[in-house]
Amino acid sequence: MTVHFIGAGPGDPDLITVKGRRLIESCPVCLYAGSLVPEAVVACAPEGARVLDTAPMTLDDTHAEIVAAHARGQDVARVHSGDPALYGAIAEQIRRLKAAGIPYDITPGVSAYSAAAAAMGQELTIPEVAQSIVLTRMSMKSTDMPAGETLENFGRTGATLVIHLGIRALREIRRQLAPFYGDDCAVVVAYRVGWPDETIIRGTLADIHAKVRDAKITRTALVFIGPALENRTDFRDSALYDPAIPHVLRPRVKT
Repeated sequence: MTVHFIGAGPGDPDLITVKGRRLIESCPVCLYAGSLVPEAVVACAPEGARVLDTAPMTLDDTHAEIVAAHARGQDVARVHSGDPALYGAIAEQIRRLKAAGIPYDITPGVSAYSAAAAAMGQELTIPEVAQSIVLTRMSMKSTDMPAGETLENFGRTGATLVIHLGIRALREIRRQLAPFYGDDCAVVVAYRVGWPDETIIRGTLADIHAKVRDAKITRTALVFIGPALENRTDFRDSALYDPAIPHVLRPRVKT
């Protein structure tokens, strides 16, 4: 048997990959993170499959289910929200699987930040404005951040920042980032991307807290910060299609 870690995407059942859906359809055991993965994503599990919402379960509980499935020779679909490589909490599961000699593989999914950019209708890397994206989070009540991984350090780069677990720390985010980006820097809060109640709120470091408070959003949101988020037109075209810049698949245009 094999444990298949599957990225379900941010919420929209249509955003799961074809491979991910096929694996769910074939596995007699399905464990899914029901707090962030809608039931519609796992509704395609085979008739009679053991389908469990892991939201109220512990790591010991989920591992015991996998060990039992392994003893029965049954494949397991372990379905996580977004892409399991990013804050997927799969590292500790993989550690246990390796110790138990249980094989596994990983099927990537659509990350929430990517789905949010699509919902915003824009690119996050604008030529000569921002060419890097930093995916990070606030520590708050969760695991502490490693030394050096601070908003101030990331802010010095001027990159587009995508902050998880930061919706309740907007004042602190402004305090740390305003010296680098300025109070008028564009901020976008993306709430429940891919779900029916998806909400996109645009503002600046100075006013986003008030806008989010008025919208009564307190969880399940990403915070985007950076000049690439502005509705700007003062940037150069990408060199990708520039006729004056040839590459191996497009020779120089003769004039």
